[in-house]
Amino acid sequence: MTQSLEKTQARALDELIAEQEKILTDRTAGSARLRAEARESLAGGVASAWQDSPPVAVWIEDGHGAHVRDVDGTDYVDLHGGFGVGLAGHAHPAIVAVVTERVRHGTHFAQPTRDLIPVTRLLAGRFGLPQWRFTNSGTEATMDAVHLMRAATGRKKILKVEGSYHGHHDSVQVSGYARVAEDIGPDDRPRSVPYGPAYPTELTDLTLVVPFGDLAAVERALTEHPGEIAGMIIEPVMMNIGLIVPPPGYHAELKALLHRHGAHLAYDEVKTGFAIAPGGATELFGTTPDIVCLAKAMGGGIPCGAVGATRELMDRIADHTYEQVGTFNGNPMMLAATRAMLTEVLTEDAYRGFDALRSRMTGGVEAALRRYGLPGYVAAHGAKGSVIFTERLRNFRDFLAYDDRWGHLHWLYQHNGGVFLPPWGKTEQWTLSVQHTAEDAERFVLNFERFAAAVHTALATAAS
Repeated sequence: MTQSLEKTQARALDELIAEQEKILTDRTAGSARLRAEARESLAGGVASAWQDSPPVAVWIEDGHGAHVRDVDGTDYVDLHGGFGVGLAGHAHPAIVAVVTERVRHGTHFAQPTRDLIPVTRLLAGRFGLPQWRFTNSGTEATMDAVHLMRAATGRKKILKVEGSYHGHHDSVQVSGYARVAEDIGPDDRPRSVPYGPAYPTELTDLTLVVPFGDLAAVERALTEHPGEIAGMIIEPVMMNIGLIVPPPGYHAELKALLHRHGAHLAYDEVKTGFAIAPGGATELFGTTPDIVCLAKAMGGGIPCGAVGATRELMDRIADHTYEQVGTFNGNPMMLAATRAMLTEVLTEDAYRGFDALRSRMTGGVEAALRRYGLPGYVAAHGAKGSVIFTERLRNFRDFLAYDDRWGHLHWLYQHNGGVFLPPWGKTEQWTLSVQHTAEDAERFVLNFERFAAAVHTALATAAS
């Protein structure tokens, strides 16, 4: 494509974005008023930077089943799913029942409770790792994984994938999407870049970065830093820049390679866990890592997190070599909700339902892409999926190479058509729940048809 044609297409997309953003802002005046009021006492007027999405942070009033309603009274099919939390949907009867019962008997003791035993047994059965500890978020889970690998090996350095997100602790806020303006180095030797001024380079330098799916880069790092690398943390399906599946055999070979160098493999299954298979990517790819990190969907909407590991590694926690602590770890509210998720919500029928809805959404979108001659495909597993508006997405560098406008415009068309996808459409995925219906999936497909037709017309007009 010539540079002049690229600019023409960019202008056409910008015009559609401006039109759809105006529709969105005109109908979310209530959200705008609440944010303006909140700014006096709430930094930025939102509770998290992830909620500060353009053009407006939409304030939610209610969630039932597979739908949410904003403060302006608009009802949406919820495919946002709280950034991957929402496999149960909203107010699922099983979750409501156990949480209500638990509240009547006390919500926090900072002491062990009976549900610890069945829940850890259920997790061990799904993920093939014998011992577990709990946290309260995905960030805490991945932090514990890094600490445990260091404590077990006596080594300081770790490996991570360029562009991946594993929470906001120091060791992993390295070479993320937000810092692309920095010098990130050549494709085959990415440079470790701090995520921002809060993260000291002294800590960033302990985290070595490799491209996703590139075993040669991992081997080179291990060879160039002999006896220094404690392990590698990885999203087994990369899910913060769309959805990228690894090459065949990658995880088995990665585990063997790390073990040859005395290093450990930690899966960040905060997003993939339970969502892409009952036992997450561990089950899907048939490779059991040394450590698994869980959160999000596990707790049915209650803040949660867990770390599972081999008995050898967990002995370093049991003997207090690594003090894994937290006032709310193993909170009885979270345990009650997790037990219900694993026994009553995420059943075999639930996964058959995910397969049927995903098939309809994927097929409908890919047919529309072909019909209107637009670039892209759908990457999807289990309850998760993402429209990728480029022909090839293997790693972070491929992700950087294609235009953000496509994902944002798609998000706007879905949002204005009554489907709430997570913002930053280029980076995120949809999340299905057990309460979604065929009609919900159909609305998503019809909105995509409207988007594709509008883009096709705009690009054709711009080129003429």
